[in-house]
Amino acid sequence: MKDTAALATFRHLPPDKQERVLTAALEEFADKGYHQASLNKVVAQAGIAKGSIYQYFPNKEGLFSFLFQQALGLVRRTLTTVKDATLEENLFIRLEKSLQAGVRFLREHPRIYNFYLKIQYDKNVPFREEFLAAIRRHAAEYFGSLVRRAKARGELRPGVPEDAVLFLLDAVFDRFLQAAALPALDVTLGLHQASDDAVNRRLRQIIDLLRDGLVA
Repeated sequence: MKDTAALATFRHLPPDKQERVLTAALEEFADKGYHQASLNKVVAQAGIAKGSIYQYFPNKEGLFSFLFQQALGLVRRTLTTVKDATLEENLFIRLEKSLQAGVRFLREHPRIYNFYLKIQYDKNVPFREEFLAAIRRHAAEYFGSLVRRAKARGELRPGVPEDAVLFLLDAVFDRFLQAAALPALDVTLGLHQASDDAVNRRLRQIIDLLRDGLVA
């Protein structure tokens, strides 16, 4: 969504008021999905005048798009912190720490993760293709930076195809987190509502399998 005059108005609100609006919107979209979400309920939950939401966002799609960008930004910052903190570790330690951070994130921000799942599974969400492509590009960029450093340090066996590795890591991480978040998608590992110790044990099993296939 372009930075319109309406969005500029929102950015000039006091931070606590911005937070109220975005929290109410996230709750509504994450719990009900795009089409069932009600802007009237967002307004009521945020404690603002009914017409105010249209002073801040051009329409429902605009609010949804802005919320997506905010959520993606938070994910980026979380993973950048992990990447910087593990710079001198080998690839598989970095992957383990990254996946642990992902599990912490979905537990600390369950509605943000549910918001992502609504986009993932509802083909009628506006901008869905654009949003999913942005998520996958970010995953490829993140894993790519880790894999390229690992290759430069001789941590991967020669001839490993980088593009296939990136696809594998993205698929495994995404599926692991979905299993941790939704019982219906957790039919083998027992991740949903598991203890930290149990999750970490399963997580290390996954990383060990990746190491066995990729390590030099």
